[in-house]
Amino acid sequence: MQNFEFKNPTEILFGRGMIAKLDSRVPTAAPVLLLYGGGSIKRNGVYDQIKAALKNRQVVEFGGIEANPLYETCIEAVKAVRSNQVGFILAVGGGSVLDAAKFIAVAARYEGADPWEILRTHGQSIQAALPLGAVLTLPATGSESNGYAVISRKATTEKLAFASILAFPVFSVLDPETTYSLPRKQVRNGIVDAFMHVMEQYMTYPCAAPLQDRFAEAILETLIETGPVTLAEPENYEARAAFMWSATMALNTLIGCGVPQDWSTHMIGHELTAFYGLDHAETLAIVLPGIWKHQFDRKKAKLEQYGRRVWKVKTPEEAMARTEDFLHALGMPTRLGDYKIDAREAAEKVRTRFAERKTRLGEHGDIDPDGVAEVLRSRA
Repeated sequence: MQNFEFKNPTEILFGRGMIAKLDSRVPTAAPVLLLYGGGSIKRNGVYDQIKAALKNRQVVEFGGIEANPLYETCIEAVKAVRSNQVGFILAVGGGSVLDAAKFIAVAARYEGADPWEILRTHGQSIQAALPLGAVLTLPATGSESNGYAVISRKATTEKLAFASILAFPVFSVLDPETTYSLPRKQVRNGIVDAFMHVMEQYMTYPCAAPLQDRFAEAILETLIETGPVTLAEPENYEARAAFMWSATMALNTLIGCGVPQDWSTHMIGHELTAFYGLDHAETLAIVLPGIWKHQFDRKKAKLEQYGRRVWKVKTPEEAMARTEDFLHALGMPTRLGDYKIDAREAAEKVRTRFAERKTRLGEHGDIDPDGVAEVLRSRA
């Protein structure tokens, strides 16, 4: 097992009725920015619960955060934070709103001339941030309990990520009942997203980390077991609770401690979203099988372990097939052609961008831009 440092400062408030706990967690000394997306929280009752809990505070509302949060929108929110002297940000929604909140929190305290530098340096320029909390209504990204965020810039068709310990939420409220009204597609995407987060930290090579492996395998098995139930029975509290907690545990940095990590699927997927507007989870389902095929010899031992322990099959090839079957069973396409995207065109666009950035991907750093193009061509 590799050396590691682990710290997760986020307090989790899990279960029914926990939104009321905001009254004892959100500070009263300065205005609060209430950040949300398209307004679904006003239709499902979450907004009313939050307003009741924050009744003794000055609240500045900012809605309209996109499914892939835009830098341009976030900068407008930063202006609102500064002009209203906001002292705390409360993000209500899924990973997109949380990612936006993290960027707004650090950009509001950023002293440089160009806040895009936060993304360009992947967070290395961050020195301060406003405190933030979250009410999670869409399990998927694990953003409620980590310091990662991904922001898109419309002007340049870029999608970049940053990370900082200063971007961890102070607390996050996880009430499974807030997910009951989610559209089926968003639930499907959330299951796939959580599954892929585990894979990026697990599907590399053996490194004598048996506990981390079994943590990861337990999350995968739980998602495989409860994912279909969550889709079939939207108000099954126990299934929703298991799914919600699995998504948090998939990327709260615990299972990545002491093990090599990949993230090539995510990096390629971000470019497909930037160029073609696909949902994040949709891109991951397309790219992952291609990465496994391209890196088969280097991932073979872990694929065999995964197949044997999780799917009870004997060969790596069977494990790969069962994984793609699982994605299809959730209603998730796994080919670029399913979205009428030309694989050769996509491969060249992404190859060119990675070549310009001199990007190399994978746990071994051996997937060069030409390798990325090969992966995407295989997903026609």
